[in-house]
Amino acid sequence: MSWTKDEMAKYVATLLEKGSSVNLGIGLPSLVAENIDPSKEIMIHSENGVLGVSGRPSKKDVSPTLINAGKETISINQAASYFDSSLSFGMIRGGHIDYCILGAMEVDCERNLANWMIPGKKVTGMGGAMDLVNGAKKIFIMMTHFNKHGEVKLLKKTSLPLTGKNVVDDVITELGHFRPNGKTFEIIKLASGVREEDCKLP
Repeated sequence: MSWTKDEMAKYVATLLEKGSSVNLGIGLPSLVAENIDPSKEIMIHSENGVLGVSGRPSKKDVSPTLINAGKETISINQAASYFDSSLSFGMIRGGHIDYCILGAMEVDCERNLANWMIPGKKVTGMGGAMDLVNGAKKIFIMMTHFNKHGEVKLLKKTSLPLTGKNVVDDVITELGHFRPNGKTFEIIKLASGVREEDCKLP
């Protein structure tokens, strides 16, 4: 047993404090927007210049000019605002984003994150990730527990080029919620039916 993608997103949404600002990475993290309780009054930030993202639009409301940093079409809430990249990154670098939720290729016990390139593979760029991991107050990683070769992505030491050093607070995968502590990953919560040995933690 393990969490589905939507169950992962719903769980991550419960970790966010009321009234906080959140930046969501592309892929799995983007699902969090659709699972946030509106009563929590959370403002979702996109580094291309939007504050107030509220998830994916319906077919009748979709606009090709309203997108997030991953070029996905989005919907916005009534309090949304728009701004240029310099102000957007000023918000990030100035420490005004409470949470950043990103995907990853590897995370290690020392809180290091690798999520932007695999040497020898095509590189499209790191986007705003390097700014976000150093500017946001808390960094959550939302990713699959194993890569496509069946290898665990929670490691003793990362082997890929780093996005950020000593930056990861928590990791949520389909198997559970984990926290790097310098030596291993503490188990905060396991998905229903998952055993500790299934996680293959370092």
